[in-house]
Amino acid sequence: MPFAKFKVSCLAILERVRKWRLVLVTRFGEPVVQVIPPTPPKRPARWLGSLAHTGRIRGDIVAPVSEERDWSVFRF
Repeated sequence: MPFAKFKVSCLAILERVRKWRLVLVTRFGEPVVQVIPPTPPKRPARWLGSLAHTGRIRGDIVAPVSEERDWSVFRF
């Protein structure tokens, strides 16, 4: 694409680049610049389970939190 054409329609051309199309800008028939879209951001391979092994267990997780006598539901 000639430089003059790029200069006139820059925003439209950048929209084309955003849609993953390469644009080569030339001046007097010689390549000047190659406009390419940015690389996509890295995402984890899978988001389910991405926080696995990041938590800590402190204390006894099986024992009751309080005594039975403290619960009003057990009082008759």
